[in-house]
Amino acid sequence: MLWLGSGVIGGIGLGLGYISPVSTLIKWFPDRRGMATGMAIMGFGGGAMIGAPLADRLMKFFATPASVGVWQTFLVLAAVYFVYMMGGAFAYRLPSPGWRPARPVPPSAQAGRYVPLRSAWATPQFWLVWGVLCLNVTAGIGILGMASPLLQEVFAGQLIGATQTFNELSAVQKAEIATIGAGFTGLLSMFNIAGRFFWASLSDHLGRKLTYGVFFVLGIFLYASVPWSAHHGFLGLFVGAFCIVLSMYGGGFATVPAYLADLFGTRMVGAIHGRLLTAWSTAGILGPLLVNYIREYQLQHGVARADAYGVTMYVLAGMLAVGFICNLLVRPVDAAEFVDDDTAPAPAPAPAPAAAAPLRHVPAVSSSPVLLLCAWAAVLLPLGWGFLITLQKAVVLFR
Repeated sequence: MLWLGSGVIGGIGLGLGYISPVSTLIKWFPDRRGMATGMAIMGFGGGAMIGAPLADRLMKFFATPASVGVWQTFLVLAAVYFVYMMGGAFAYRLPSPGWRPARPVPPSAQAGRYVPLRSAWATPQFWLVWGVLCLNVTAGIGILGMASPLLQEVFAGQLIGATQTFNELSAVQKAEIATIGAGFTGLLSMFNIAGRFFWASLSDHLGRKLTYGVFFVLGIFLYASVPWSAHHGFLGLFVGAFCIVLSMYGGGFATVPAYLADLFGTRMVGAIHGRLLTAWSTAGILGPLLVNYIREYQLQHGVARADAYGVTMYVLAGMLAVGFICNLLVRPVDAAEFVDDDTAPAPAPAPAPAAAAPLRHVPAVSSSPVLLLCAWAAVLLPLGWGFLITLQKAVVLFR
């Protein structure tokens, strides 16, 4: 049941739920594609801040001497998710053909032509962006998995004001350090989520290619600086480097749908993005395997635990250098690959006045202030609760 339910069915649902809001929001914000995708993917990452502590509290509530409360927790979460997801799904609306926001839309962001799916993933641009995402995520997942253990093993004594190494500490001291490590993980999750909105929005001004260039150049420097800061005991630099790296890891996810829309048009961006996310799946296997293999190899050859991460960081920095080259090679798609979007109207001789156009396929929706307030509350209240729980864990790091 776990393999079929959470694995196969849940995995398919995860992909559907990830792609659908991203491709919809891009159509509503033709001039702010980065901000739109950043909003959607920030919500995707922010769900972990709600789901994890909620599941933990539900299991404690349902726990009995004979049960840990798992199946009851699954049922409650299923009901909560059903209500929220159905509410979101039925609120989806596509803009009418030719819809434009009241603010000016640059010609490069206007709909009208697109690259069909069958042609898009046969272009070199698709595979170069695939490599860009795969290498960025591989490095990010690799460093995410070892961030907390590295902090605990390298800065063990400094974290609790002791002079011993990690192996010399008592069980109570190691438990205290583990708590601090959990706070560090919470801090990284906040930077990961915030980076999705910040970097994707910034890409509207810098451009997607330049934004990814910043990811790779800055990432190479930060990855290479981690062994140095760890060796010299610079805890602040160490934590800061990881926080910025994780913000760019999240930013890479959020920026890539807008990158695809810029290259291939918005009409088929959902389907193209779905195929591109095979890079994410590949990175999810490659990153942990690479990090664990290098670390275990060094430990078997007598390298101290605190020093076993240095080579790994340099290898990940090298992968970012390859990603930088892939991004550098991305060029605009050949005009011959584009076809006319038959849903886009012919350009009008003069811009239409800024007015709300009727929505396609569905009746117009009321913009009641009460309804709008309830919708925002349904999103912000649980997200704020999850943020506070995560912040409480992160504060431990600075005590």
